[in-house]
Amino acid sequence: MEKQVLVIFPHPDDEAFGTAGLMTKFINEGVPVTYACATLGEMGRNMGNPFFATRETLPEVRKKELKDACQAMGVNDLRMLGFRDKTLEFEDPELLVSTFSKLVDELKPSLVITFYPGYGIHPDHDACGAAVVEAIRRLPASDRPTLYTLPITPDRESVLGKPDKVFDVTDVLDTKIKTIEAHRSQTEAMVARLDDGSLDPNSDIMTFIKQESFWIYPFDE
Repeated sequence: MEKQVLVIFPHPDDEAFGTAGLMTKFINEGVPVTYACATLGEMGRNMGNPFFATRETLPEVRKKELKDACQAMGVNDLRMLGFRDKTLEFEDPELLVSTFSKLVDELKPSLVITFYPGYGIHPDHDACGAAVVEAIRRLPASDRPTLYTLPITPDRESVLGKPDKVFDVTDVLDTKIKTIEAHRSQTEAMVARLDDGSLDPNSDIMTFIKQESFWIYPFDE
């Protein structure tokens, strides 16, 4: 059993699809889970469907959605790091690395979860993942936590091979759906399809929701 899990993603809702099930499983087992979210996703283009947010109100809307998602999973330790959305690739890399290193030093997690750098599609995903990798790389090899990474490019398996860890999360699917629903501004259209049954239960998106896959980051040294 893990002793402490640290999840680091750049945006509210990054956790919802790829890791909410595993996070919920850990919490149900009594494992402490900390979620560090680098930004509030305040530059997101989705404002609800139909619109219920504006460019001015979206930061507070997404902040509340993030808190609601954590409440749905049972995450009691949420860290909002205060970086600006869509700017992580332009931040001083050392600032990102030091921010994440401080979290690792404080929490001493046995497991860290983030995006696989270079396979995150969004520049913020890649910048966040790269900084987390570097923060852990700088630790002595004997002190490094296991690093689960989430690549989301379509070619991920052809380039990286099969995932190292695959978790069936159907036993906590209700909680995962509630986590997805909490991010209403971003997920309302898809949630409506879940509710009315128009989303094929055998579709790729449903398979992705029910099964969470991770690649253990391969440190060279």
